[in-house]
Amino acid sequence: MSQLLISLSPELKKLRDEGFGVDVRSGCLIVDPLPFLDTDKKLRSGKLIVKLNLSSPEKLAGTVEDHTTRFAGQIPCDLSGTPMTFLVAATGDQELAGVMTHHTFSRKPLSGKYANYYELVTTYAGLICGPAEELHEATSRSFPVVGDSEEASVFQYTDTASSRAEIEPITRKLMGHRVAIIGLGGTGSYVLDLIAKTPVAEIHLFDGDVFLLHNAFRAPGAPSKGELEARPKKVDYLHGSYSQMHRHIIPHDYFVTGANVNELSAMSFAFLCADRVADKKAVIEFLEKRDIPFVDVGMGVSEVSGALTGMLRTTLSTPATREAARPHIPLVGDDENDYSKNIQIADLNSLNAALAVIRWKRLCGFYADVTMECDSMYKVSSNVLVNTAP
Repeated sequence: MSQLLISLSPELKKLRDEGFGVDVRSGCLIVDPLPFLDTDKKLRSGKLIVKLNLSSPEKLAGTVEDHTTRFAGQIPCDLSGTPMTFLVAATGDQELAGVMTHHTFSRKPLSGKYANYYELVTTYAGLICGPAEELHEATSRSFPVVGDSEEASVFQYTDTASSRAEIEPITRKLMGHRVAIIGLGGTGSYVLDLIAKTPVAEIHLFDGDVFLLHNAFRAPGAPSKGELEARPKKVDYLHGSYSQMHRHIIPHDYFVTGANVNELSAMSFAFLCADRVADKKAVIEFLEKRDIPFVDVGMGVSEVSGALTGMLRTTLSTPATREAARPHIPLVGDDENDYSKNIQIADLNSLNAALAVIRWKRLCGFYADVTMECDSMYKVSSNVLVNTAP
């Protein structure tokens, strides 16, 4: 995919055709090798990392947003061996696009903005490599053999959000997980919306219900009348939507029960999002026995004086918090609760899902986890979140 982007972008293709070693990874242009001099005037090699402004996985947006770059290597020196500190805006190790970089370079053109990435790269390369090319007859245009380094990704297109925010090492903590979402109603569908944007290895969807009219008002997205009239299973409708982004979403168009609970044995985490889970006790006992952590969510909504009030519950159960978590997880749903009447409260569904996914991310180390609570309760009317430690 990276070399396809280069081939379809005249400015990047020109760099490659002129002999620069260019590749694209995680939404960044990597220029390698770039020869330069160290303080002893010895020949060294570095890499330039440029954040690209993309309008699609295969097309540049047409403008260069950021004139700064990252550099992997020592500060290049001039012919006298003096570091070219005028290039350096900041120093510090930072991983970007899988490369450990050491400096941020800033060189704004006289016009104030680079016309394209060809101008940006050749400007920086001229400054970095000029002394080495003169003293050692080295060249930045070495025509290196560059393969397509874009790793097989769980995404259908490049995740530039992580690279732009420079949090790729943190995001990698979510890789490799096999996640089950049990129940694809309002909350479960929003959990999918958030998990599909992470690099987990697999997302397994379990629900036997049909996606009906009222579901459209409690789920992310906006289904067409035709889609609703087709009466698809929830897992099939959501798979069709989110598989356009994440490659490894696996639909299971049935409920999890004591008879098929073994299908969860390969999971590394589970979200229990159904208001009435068949054989919920058997499911929880299985997850506990297999040491599989899970989050159980719940919502209680009632009408008081013409307004809705209620609470959202997020309970984390891990091998370390089993005993503390159990009292917070109801095994029998309340059929008289207003929530079971399909009140259209997508905002509460989405908040419940967000709290559950954030709790999972904290468990994974993506977010810092100071309180390490096993249960939290959000009170709608007072806008208060109450945590319960193990």
